[in-house]
Amino acid sequence: MNSIIFDVAVIGAGVSGLICAQKLQKAGYNVIVLDKSRGVGGRMATRRVSGTRADHGVRYLEPKGELLQQLIQDLQTQEPLENKLQLWTNTLYEFKQNQLQPQTIYQPYYIMPSGMNTVGKIMAEGLNIQVNSRVESVTITTEINWQCHIELIDKNNPELPEIVTAKSLVIAIPAPQALMLLESSNIEFESIFLNQIKSVEYDPCITVIAGYSQEHNPDIPDWKAVNFSDDSILAWVGIDSSKRLNSTKPVFVIQSNSNFAQQYLEETDLNAVGKKLIDQAANTLLPWLDTPEWIQIHRWRYAFCRTPLSVSCLTNTTPLPLVFAGDWCGRNQIEGALKSGIDAANWLQNQPI
Repeated sequence: MNSIIFDVAVIGAGVSGLICAQKLQKAGYNVIVLDKSRGVGGRMATRRVSGTRADHGVRYLEPKGELLQQLIQDLQTQEPLENKLQLWTNTLYEFKQNQLQPQTIYQPYYIMPSGMNTVGKIMAEGLNIQVNSRVESVTITTEINWQCHIELIDKNNPELPEIVTAKSLVIAIPAPQALMLLESSNIEFESIFLNQIKSVEYDPCITVIAGYSQEHNPDIPDWKAVNFSDDSILAWVGIDSSKRLNSTKPVFVIQSNSNFAQQYLEETDLNAVGKKLIDQAANTLLPWLDTPEWIQIHRWRYAFCRTPLSVSCLTNTTPLPLVFAGDWCGRNQIEGALKSGIDAANWLQNQPI
């Protein structure tokens, strides 16, 4: 692969990067997707833990927006059953002013029994994807092509190339990571262009996955998930085991609000941070939540885009075609990410390659 010059290299295998690569490949372009993670899907993230799976990123899909509705319809036709999008609930609950009550919004919320990362896997089918590959910098060759210089995270796979060459480049990662990539690349960009990326801000989140003894199965409440709008720590508590087809033990996912995450984002003892979230969930919802059999913790530095750009994709033609995509281009989270990836692909198709 070191000798191949791709038409397009896509950095980032989240929703935007995958749908952009899909569209370009269908149009006849030779595309490669690079991602630092072990799998695809970005924040459509699922962990295998203690014999089960748990979603620690995107919680569900809701039919808001034309593109997301179409994706939901497509995912409902998948086989086998565990890879088919399922209705999880029509009602989420809210804990507000010390009261637990159903939210007034009544609409379908969909989940994947095999885990939300299956959405990314399905979107990635047929694409040329190189995971465990962190792009450290990009340069321009003397033949006027992009070169992606890669740190291989999986050192035991010598077949993966450390340099990928392409005629055009899509960067579909969070804006702060995109900015760091550009700043480490020794390529002159106009300050107005860089300032647009710098203006994008994110809210972080800390997620706890907690597993419990099966003796608590009779104690599982009727609600599937609770949102918190005025809690000092919590943003969300969901019964993740209710998403699985054959769950035998309760598994809860607890997510912090942005203020708490910002305060503890650099903490080295994540177990202590997780204990704070678990204790708060136990105090407000179910006392037995403070006795998990096991926990896992994940910090999301770029969980939710707080100040996105007004454009659906950010483009630059100097010195070569370069386009940025993601939920930070436009709005509406997953719907916005889908639109951004599609618009990035459409823009590239109008550029000379």
